Amino acid sequence: MPEIRASLERVIDDAGRGAIDGLSASLAGSGRDWNYFPSDPLAKRIHHVLAPRVLRHQPAVSGIEHAAAVADRPVVLIANHLSYSDANLIEVVLQASGAGQLANRLTVIAGPKVYSNLRRRFSSLCFGTIKVPQSTARSSAEAVMGPRDVARAARRAIAVAHARLERGDALLVFGEGNRSRSAALQPFLPGVARYLEPASAWVLPIAIAGTHRLFPIDGETLVPVPLAVHIGRPLAAADLRRAAHGDRRLMMDALGYAVAALLPAEYRGVYATADRDREAGRLADSLFPR
Repeated sequence: MPEIRASLERVIDDAGRGAIDGLSASLAGSGRDWNYFPSDPLAKRIHHVLAPRVLRHQPAVSGIEHAAAVADRPVVLIANHLSYSDANLIEVVLQASGAGQLANRLTVIAGPKVYSNLRRRFSSLCFGTIKVPQSTARSSAEAVMGPRDVARAARRAIAVAHARLERGDALLVFGEGNRSRSAALQPFLPGVARYLEPASAWVLPIAIAGTHRLFPIDGETLVPVPLAVHIGRPLAAADLRRAAHGDRRLMMDALGYAVAALLPAEYRGVYATADRDREAGRLADSLFPR
């Protein structure tokens, strides 16, 4: 703790009073509406100082060359979701593996619970975020919102996301819509395909393993464990849409199989075999060769 405290004091002293005031304003303002919230430089620097202490084990990484291939393209990263720490792990891994150009463009699609307490809001300031609603079937947090309000907020968030892609952001979307409570893949949501609509967008499958033990669903502390991030081949979103004949469910199931192929068997869940949807399995094999 003395070493950590000294490191943090140096970072804060170097940043100056203005940076602290900026961080305070960012913490107070993030998540207030269905909009885009930028990263905070001091939050990101603190995060990078703490990351080696928290992780301890060097994450296993593969496919970083695929991230480099879309370093300067508008791209949607589609990943499985295990923990609140997933986006932070991806950002750390990209920075540490030489894909900083992509990491610095990261904007994460985030549900309301990300902004529900100070710790999560702080972590969300390590990158841009767009607050999106979740259906009442996926989250009780929006129970007070009617279906029309949820739909209106969702349309707003998607429009903001498209605008960020046009500005050059790399959009991180968790295809399942919420964290898996079993660590096994859940069906990817067809509506997520709407983030892939911009004509110039690319899609990049990413598989995460271990974060459900790093930050357990019902836990409040981080537990250093071995982690892995595997990155698949990128594909022009227009090519995926064309191959799926515009069928959003088929698009997302193909991406589900693409992510599953990067994961250990125990994580693959509904995408463990192509029996669930042979057409989506064949599409994934042809568009995202291993």
